[in-house]
Amino acid sequence: MIKHIVMWRLREEAGDKAANALELKRQLESLNGRIPGLLKLEVGIDFSKEGESSDVVLYSEFESNAALQAYQVHPAHNEVIPFVKAVRGERRVVDYEA
Repeated sequence: MIKHIVMWRLREEAGDKAANALELKRQLESLNGRIPGLLKLEVGIDFSKEGESSDVVLYSEFESNAALQAYQVHPAHNEVIPFVKAVRGERRVVDYEA
Protein backbone atom coordinates (compact mmCIF):
# COMPACT_ATOMS: atom_id res chain seq x y z
CA MET A 1 0.00 0.00 0.00
CA ILE A 2 1.14 3.53 -0.80
CA LYS A 3 0.31 6.48 1.42
CA HIS A 4 0.22 9.93 -0.19
CA ILE A 5 0.13 12.94 2.13
CA VAL A 6 0.01 16.55 0.95
CA MET A 7 -0.06 19.66 3.13
CA TRP A 8 -0.85 23.14 1.88
CA ARG A 9 -0.64 26.63 3.24
CA LEU A 10 -3.25 28.77 1.56
CA ARG A 11 -2.51 32.22 0.18
CA GLU A 12 -4.04 35.18 2.00
CA GLU A 13 -4.40 37.06 -1.28
CA ALA A 14 -6.52 34.24 -2.77
CA GLY A 15 -9.52 35.35 -0.71
CA ASP A 16 -11.23 33.93 2.37
CA LYS A 17 -8.89 31.18 3.60
CA ALA A 18 -11.62 29.38 5.56
CA ALA A 19 -13.93 29.29 2.54
CA ASN A 20 -11.09 28.19 0.27
CA ALA A 21 -10.13 25.42 2.70
CA LEU A 22 -13.72 24.13 2.76
CA GLU A 23 -13.96 24.22 -1.03
CA LEU A 24 -10.62 22.44 -1.38
CA LYS A 25 -11.86 19.77 1.02
CA ARG A 26 -15.11 19.39 -0.91
CA GLN A 27 -13.40 19.08 -4.27
CA LEU A 28 -10.75 16.62 -3.12
CA GLU A 29 -13.16 14.41 -1.18
CA SER A 30 -15.35 14.22 -4.29
CA LEU A 31 -12.60 12.03 -5.79
CA ASN A 32 -13.48 9.15 -3.44
CA GLY A 33 -14.87 6.24 -5.44
CA ARG A 34 -14.02 7.83 -8.78
CA ILE A 35 -10.40 6.76 -9.31
CA PRO A 36 -9.31 3.12 -9.64
CA GLY A 37 -6.75 2.08 -7.04
CA LEU A 38 -7.62 4.94 -4.66
CA LEU A 39 -8.51 3.13 -1.45
CA LYS A 40 -9.06 6.07 0.88
CA LEU A 41 -8.92 9.84 0.73
CA GLU A 42 -9.62 12.29 3.51
CA VAL A 43 -8.98 15.98 3.93
CA GLY A 44 -8.44 17.81 7.20
CA ILE A 45 -8.53 21.52 7.92
CA ASP A 46 -6.17 22.80 10.63
CA PHE A 47 -7.78 24.41 13.66
CA SER A 48 -4.62 25.21 15.65
CA LYS A 49 -3.62 28.20 13.48
CA GLU A 50 -0.04 28.00 14.79
CA GLY A 51 2.80 29.65 12.92
CA GLU A 52 4.21 26.36 11.66
CA SER A 53 0.84 24.82 10.76
CA SER A 54 -0.36 24.01 7.30
CA ASP A 55 -3.96 24.99 6.54
CA VAL A 56 -5.13 21.81 4.79
CA VAL A 57 -3.88 18.22 4.70
CA LEU A 58 -4.74 15.44 2.28
CA TYR A 59 -4.30 11.85 3.46
CA SER A 60 -4.78 9.15 0.85
CA GLU A 61 -4.04 5.47 0.36
CA PHE A 62 -3.44 3.67 -2.92
CA GLU A 63 -3.18 -0.01 -3.68
CA SER A 64 0.17 0.49 -5.47
CA ASN A 65 2.62 3.05 -6.77
CA ALA A 66 1.14 2.50 -10.24
CA ALA A 67 -2.29 3.45 -8.83
CA LEU A 68 -0.80 6.64 -7.34
CA GLN A 69 0.77 7.52 -10.70
CA ALA A 70 -2.55 6.88 -12.47
CA TYR A 71 -4.30 9.14 -9.94
CA GLN A 72 -1.88 11.97 -10.72
CA VAL A 73 -3.02 12.06 -14.37
CA HIS A 74 -6.65 10.97 -13.94
CA PRO A 75 -9.15 13.45 -15.46
CA ALA A 76 -11.11 13.76 -12.18
CA HIS A 77 -7.91 14.69 -10.31
CA ASN A 78 -6.93 17.12 -13.06
CA GLU A 79 -10.28 18.92 -12.62
CA VAL A 80 -9.27 19.85 -9.05
CA ILE A 81 -5.75 21.08 -9.85
CA PRO A 82 -6.66 24.58 -11.13
CA PHE A 83 -8.45 25.43 -7.88
CA VAL A 84 -5.60 24.02 -5.78
CA LYS A 85 -3.05 26.08 -7.68
CA ALA A 86 -5.19 29.22 -7.39
CA VAL A 87 -5.41 29.08 -3.58
CA ARG A 88 -2.20 27.44 -2.39
CA GLY A 89 0.96 29.20 -1.42
CA GLU A 90 3.10 26.37 -0.14
CA ARG A 91 2.89 22.62 -0.76
CA ARG A 92 4.64 19.71 0.93
CA VAL A 93 4.29 16.07 -0.14
CA VAL A 94 5.29 12.71 1.32
CA ASP A 95 4.71 9.40 -0.49
CA TYR A 96 5.70 6.19 1.22
CA GLU A 97 5.08 2.47 1.19
CA ALA A 98 3.37 0.95 4.19
